[in-house]
Amino acid sequence: MNKPSIYGLTFDQLTAWLQPYGHKKFRASQIWDWLYRKRVASFADMTDVNKDCLGLLEEHFVLQTLEEHVKQESSDGTVKFLFRLSDGNLIETVLMRHKFGLSVCVTTQVGCNIGCSFCASGLLKKSRDLSGGEIVEQIMKVQFYLDKAGKEERVSHVVVMGIGEPFDNFENLSDFLRVIKDHKGLAIGARHITVSTSGLADKIVEFADSDLHVNLAVSLHAPNNELRTRIMKINKAIPIEKLMEAIDYYLGKTNRRLTLEYILLKDVNDAREHAEELAELIGDRRSLVNVNLIPYNPVDEHSQYQRSEKESVRAFYDILKKRNVSCSVRLEHGADIDAACGQLRSKQIKATG
Repeated sequence: MNKPSIYGLTFDQLTAWLQPYGHKKFRASQIWDWLYRKRVASFADMTDVNKDCLGLLEEHFVLQTLEEHVKQESSDGTVKFLFRLSDGNLIETVLMRHKFGLSVCVTTQVGCNIGCSFCASGLLKKSRDLSGGEIVEQIMKVQFYLDKAGKEERVSHVVVMGIGEPFDNFENLSDFLRVIKDHKGLAIGARHITVSTSGLADKIVEFADSDLHVNLAVSLHAPNNELRTRIMKINKAIPIEKLMEAIDYYLGKTNRRLTLEYILLKDVNDAREHAEELAELIGDRRSLVNVNLIPYNPVDEHSQYQRSEKESVRAFYDILKKRNVSCSVRLEHGADIDAACGQLRSKQIKATG
């Protein structure tokens, strides 16, 4: 049986794991420092950790479970990594450069069962959840890439918007968030982390009740049930009314701003009446809601969908603004590589299959 990644342990979990072996909390602090501050590539590099403890770590854990399979670098600085897991599965991770810092988009599952009809990620069904360690290691692999470049750059922002539904892997997601937020380690601020969900209402409530305190984005993509069900099959089980109830609970409990993601699909959900309906749906929640309008990246397998015209995007944006709804149009990254989420993975699997 493959040994788990040590990156899957939060600091408290690592401390608790060491205790029965007679190692006190300071030993966990040493190991944590080597993992996330000094960023060693092997346990043997932890030079001030005693041999007995190193032997335990070697016996029970591994550091490297992801292998770089493909790397695509865009002219705008975006880097898309295709990593091979220890069981041979492939996942995507993306580094994006912004004016405000370096952001990494991570994957939480091998494949996706949500089945949004426009999305490349759902072309391949979910085969398993990623462990917390496999999610953390995506950040570490990108940080190693930056360290190797020698420019003293660091990952400053994280978006959990890669392949899979994060809230369908809630426990491992939670451990991942606690690891990367830890002030003794990567110290990525909670306000610099965003988790995106397709709308699992019960998990939105659980997320609101948690101590994670990171940003939430909800993939809405349509202002009414008929249209949303057509493009997102999850809406059959969790209609907009139920989703908005969960959103109201989240807003009331956290008083944090929430993002509604809206991919604009030509002649599907980008009409003026859709913008008006969306503004009506948001209603008096507008003080705590921002709409992120997303240009669509066409996928060969979903040829029924095309990118909205620039005029339609502008008109949609203007209507929301006139209705006093906070909104923005997402900046595109990696337009000259496989930009759509899951697209590179899908192509590679087809090529080797």
